[in-house]
Amino acid sequence: MNLMIVESPTKAKTISKYLDKSFAIVPSVGHIRDLPKSNKKAVDIAAGFVPHYEITKGKEKVIQEIKSKSAKADKVYLATDPDREGEAIAWHIKEACDIKDPKRVVFHEITEEAIKEALTHPRDIDISLKIAQEARRVLDRLVGYDLSGLIWKKVRYGLSAGRVQSPALRIIMEREREIRAFKPEEYWVITGDFETERKIKIQLTCDEQPKNKERLEFILNTAKNGVWRAVEVKETKTKRSPKPPYITSTLQQSASSRLGFSPAFTMSLAQKLYELGAITYMRTDSVNINRNALSEIHKTITSKYGKEYLEPRVYSTKSKLAQEAHEAIRPTKIRVESAGSSVEQKKLYSLIWERALSSQMSDAKIIRTKISANINNGIDFPNFSTTGSVIVFDGWLKVDTRARGEDIELPQIILNENLELKQINNERKETEPPKRYTEAGLVKELEKRGIGRPSTYATIIKTIVDRGYVLKVNKALHPTDTGDVVSTFLEKNFQKYISDSFTAEMEDKLDNIASGKAEYVKTLEKFYTPFHKEIQAKAKTTEKLTILGPAEPEFKCPVCGKDMVVKLAKNGKFLSCANFPKCTGARRIDGRELEGPKETGETCPECGGKLVEREGKFGKFISCSNYPKCKYIKNSPEEEAKMKTGVKCPKCGTGEMVERRGKFGPFYSCSNYPKCANAIKARPTGALCNMCGSLMMEGTKTIPERCSNKGCPMHNPHKLE
Repeated sequence: MNLMIVESPTKAKTISKYLDKSFAIVPSVGHIRDLPKSNKKAVDIAAGFVPHYEITKGKEKVIQEIKSKSAKADKVYLATDPDREGEAIAWHIKEACDIKDPKRVVFHEITEEAIKEALTHPRDIDISLKIAQEARRVLDRLVGYDLSGLIWKKVRYGLSAGRVQSPALRIIMEREREIRAFKPEEYWVITGDFETERKIKIQLTCDEQPKNKERLEFILNTAKNGVWRAVEVKETKTKRSPKPPYITSTLQQSASSRLGFSPAFTMSLAQKLYELGAITYMRTDSVNINRNALSEIHKTITSKYGKEYLEPRVYSTKSKLAQEAHEAIRPTKIRVESAGSSVEQKKLYSLIWERALSSQMSDAKIIRTKISANINNGIDFPNFSTTGSVIVFDGWLKVDTRARGEDIELPQIILNENLELKQINNERKETEPPKRYTEAGLVKELEKRGIGRPSTYATIIKTIVDRGYVLKVNKALHPTDTGDVVSTFLEKNFQKYISDSFTAEMEDKLDNIASGKAEYVKTLEKFYTPFHKEIQAKAKTTEKLTILGPAEPEFKCPVCGKDMVVKLAKNGKFLSCANFPKCTGARRIDGRELEGPKETGETCPECGGKLVEREGKFGKFISCSNYPKCKYIKNSPEEEAKMKTGVKCPKCGTGEMVERRGKFGPFYSCSNYPKCANAIKARPTGALCNMCGSLMMEGTKTIPERCSNKGCPMHNPHKLE
């Protein structure tokens, strides 16, 4: 019996279709080991940055199963994903499960041909790749802990920073400062409605956009009194070429702009499609497509659209880091136009299918037309013009219809024929500031600057959003007050370490470990030693950032009448009396008065303190005046009824699971909190998991119920199918 170990149940199920009964396939369900949460135990710096791993909670049963089956197997194949992360997972499985001489097999698509081909070329675990992943993990942990620890002391407890997330936040903040500093300028757009002697109507727009009223009046008056004629009628034949097949970054960008998917969601959908065997591996920076796949694409184009639509192409990868052994993201079977088990998966698959097919198709042929008019005696007078374009052969746009745009066909105007100005209009406008980054735009910018790698873009954006540093508003990424303060602090004190050049150089050095051009210990030591010394020095010399600056002079303290200062709270900036703590007067950041706690005349049932009415993020509420020592919050009878679930807490046996509201929304915990800390993220159903005994909780439409224990396979029951 042979044993093959993969990461997910879905991947295991797909592979099982292509291997006979001599193979047993077991999923590890992701990572089975990781660094401990405590940084002191995580990495032994003195011993040469040696990481100390521990078993991921809930993976004990998985490890036991792999140990048992590998001990009986004739051969053990580690078939984890074909990248650094996959190589590291394979190594951890070998070490944690004490597997003797396992073989590593790699395939970039989960098809029968690819799997059987991989089994004919097994190899040992690539230790260089594993060390490269380890170097990133260790360095990110050390940098994150050091920077975050300093920010806790100097800015506010609970904030965080990181080696790559902080440069990304800095990029967003730089754009925000440009927007704040932008001063709009007025200008006018002038349009004229014209008619030829043949009664053909056309609208033309002035090529100049005047920036003052004097110039505006000159153009308007001259236009009304002039004799007009067509001074240019120009047709130009042009073409539009297709784009290369998708790589990780371009897929994230297209899915964001065309489908509205976040990079993280796109990657989760692509992961599922890969595990189902529908597409090739989705973490890649190569635009290559193998010969067999190209042949299938060419046949499909010819049979479906005709020979005139086929134009075989070879694309070159721009990135010097691209691994040419990898492939672009493409369907494994190009004749299959739809794949996936959900609407979102099908949409993403269609996007991938369209790009792969269109990348081997003919150019679209276009005729662009420009018509310009002027007055016969025009001196220092701009043309009025319009442009149009018509697709005469659609080529690759036959498949990628969303890239087509609209045909704008202009009327037939004869060169030098007279035009009559029927009406002239002007519209006042203002220049607009630079646009904020969208997720797609930020991915493109990170890639351009060499910050992060394709596999990390989604995580970078998700992290700064989850940390509350950035908000998504109509696709645009807006930095919050907290993000502003954190980025400003890091730019002021650690400009070198969050700069584009330094971050990109560090990425290159970490990549060199994978290729054997750099050593693990030397690379980490060269970066971390001076960095850690600077952290220690800044901890002593940097003042605590409690005050962000003086408030506007017109806003005086509502209690004592003195000047106010800007401070940062959990929910953003506010105005505080400069005489704090002697005076506790405060206002909102816009100057409105902020009400302080008001006594209700009631007594706290838990500590005997006074109950007070406060104003929080979600409105007014009543709590104990002894907060944070006492965390009692009084709820109305209606709220109490709504909070109750009627489900007994299985951990303490006496409490009831009730609804509470936290930083990231509602969650459910034991009514005996803090004596019992049992908590889950969704409403409990009352049932217990038949695999681990934890509470079952409400899921989604497709997964109505799931286990509340993240380490249990029933937490993601769809992966067990």
